[in-house]
Amino acid sequence: MSEPLVLGIETSCDETGIGIVRGRTLLSNTIASSMDEHARYGGVVPEVAARAHLEALQPAIDAALAEAGVGLDDLDAVAVTSGPGLAGALMVGVGAAKGLAVSIDKPLYAVNHLVGHIAADILTADSAPLEYPTIALLVSGGHTSLLHVRDLTTDVELLGETMDDAAGEAFDKVARLLSLPYPGGPEIDRAAADGDPEAIRFPRGLSRASDLAKHRYDFSFSGLKTAVARWVERCEAEGVEVPLADVAASFREAVVDVLVTKALAACADLGVPRLLLGGGVIANRRLREVALGRAEAAGVTVRIPPLSLCTDNGAMIAALASELISSGRCPSTLAFGADSTLPVTEIQIAEAVSV
Repeated sequence: MSEPLVLGIETSCDETGIGIVRGRTLLSNTIASSMDEHARYGGVVPEVAARAHLEALQPAIDAALAEAGVGLDDLDAVAVTSGPGLAGALMVGVGAAKGLAVSIDKPLYAVNHLVGHIAADILTADSAPLEYPTIALLVSGGHTSLLHVRDLTTDVELLGETMDDAAGEAFDKVARLLSLPYPGGPEIDRAAADGDPEAIRFPRGLSRASDLAKHRYDFSFSGLKTAVARWVERCEAEGVEVPLADVAASFREAVVDVLVTKALAACADLGVPRLLLGGGVIANRRLREVALGRAEAAGVTVRIPPLSLCTDNGAMIAALASELISSGRCPSTLAFGADSTLPVTEIQIAEAVSV
């Protein structure tokens, strides 16, 4: 099959993503976000997210098909995120994908959300093909992972991940400490614009020599969050106005520093001069700026998908399935479900046995 036409469904968190690709060509990237519904709670509420997916799925599928100019019968396959993510949210997408695939008699591919973020890169128009091996740093509200990608469809190794809060979650929690709205990432970015990133030396988690021995590529942001809280409490206790811009800039710098340092360490240790950035937190301007600058100095090439493909979306799921199809992989059976803790090494789930 040349250039399969695939519809992908992504419902791992708070965004209902429907994407349609033909091979490596993006035809539609339709996203319905329930972020506004979560804002009043200061974070994603799983039950609210699942209900929002139920309401948004059919309109999003219709919109994606219309934008791509294709019908359901034209599809060669359906793809869906099986995990990791929020269990209830994943169940909605998995159930919808199974029902759709069976009703139109098309093969179904259940794939890994994190590997999907890597696949987003291949949809970048006019860019050179993704080279292997590559180091991938995926940073979002729910995940912070460092991966060694030897092959997108067969060999992805987890080098390290967060031991507690994801980087995006830390942004949200610190924003709340600073009385900034949800989501925290863009708000802290704005507050930090006029701040001094070196004003306060906040801790870099798991960066001491004793930590690096066991957790060289792992991350931790809970201690950083606590350090910011203590700083704010001390200012309030002393009756001093909290220097919002400096606190925001210094916090952001601590997060960016540890992310980039560990990613480039992996590149150096493994002899891989390529780094792929993915996930919603990559929208942070300072993170991109520091990563590009320090990578250039280290002789590492950085790839960043378009920001519209960095956040959760169905196009990346369709793209991964398209690569699986092109490499000769069999479809998934229906014997899979939502797996909130799916390891990144499981790229495709419940692949049928070829006879």
